[in-house]
Amino acid sequence: MKNNKKAVMVLLNYGIIVAFLVMIIIFAIASPNFLTTNTMFTILRQVAITGIISIGMTLVLLTGGIDLSVGSIAGVTAVTAAICLKNYNLPIPVTCIIGLVLAVIYGGISGICVTKLNMPPFIATLGVQTSLRGLAYIVTGGLPVYGFTKAFSSFAQGSVLGIPNQVILAVVLFIIFIIALSRTTLGRYLYGVGGNEEASRLSGINVTAIKIMAYSVSGFLAGVAGLVLLSRTASGQPSAGDGYEMDAITAAVIGGVSLSGGEGRLPMVIIGVLLMGTLSTGMIMCGINDYVQQLVKGIVLIVAVAYSQFSQKIRNRMAASS
Repeated sequence: MKNNKKAVMVLLNYGIIVAFLVMIIIFAIASPNFLTTNTMFTILRQVAITGIISIGMTLVLLTGGIDLSVGSIAGVTAVTAAICLKNYNLPIPVTCIIGLVLAVIYGGISGICVTKLNMPPFIATLGVQTSLRGLAYIVTGGLPVYGFTKAFSSFAQGSVLGIPNQVILAVVLFIIFIIALSRTTLGRYLYGVGGNEEASRLSGINVTAIKIMAYSVSGFLAGVAGLVLLSRTASGQPSAGDGYEMDAITAAVIGGVSLSGGEGRLPMVIIGVLLMGTLSTGMIMCGINDYVQQLVKGIVLIVAVAYSQFSQKIRNRMAASS
């Protein structure tokens, strides 16, 4: 009986890895060019930006919230940096600092709306998302901003030992936040607030500050993703980052982060990010059109949420019976 419970728990905790490996096998059979070094690096480049955003999304989800504004923050940060570089000839470090400070402010606004104004996270971040997307179109006139220094693009085009810089950045950020969540008091506070907000408040935790911090950090990481995106495309597009929030949410949920808060691990979110990138690249290599890809991604999100809810019920039953 105990062995059966252990097997079930392993399946619940690591079933996503099995699904990921099965997906790789399917695409490898469907496309002979899938299992190549070039394809692997293509996937890593593709998921680096989504991965950075998914870290911030995970922090917010752990508090029991959600952040729909991350895609718009990435987009408006990209166009803001492009304007600073082209119109004002600001140095690259100053441009990056301005973009990231504004990104933190945007995230903080969402956090304040959720905590101080008691707005539902979905509505608060949806409002910020829509406003920032409108702002991106206003400041650019709906046109892409390009023609700035090529030195800014050197980051995304560069590599260390053959590994793209943006992938290295994503890995470093994941390591930093994995350590922060597992080994710091702040990490325990995030899990505590999401697991039981009232108990956390009674134990002396500043719940409001923790939530605002989570949204602010999410905004910061979305800003970092926006700068990487600008470096990669060498053009500040007002539509940049559109849909990134759904990819980040899907990756986090696939990785086992609970939408109810208080549960989830960043190492498994990495698997979720890689799975989404592999899915997109595999479908493109198999000649599947964009509309079908959107359908499949939507189904994946629904299945991931359903699996999360189902696995939670199984865990609760096993805990009650033990």
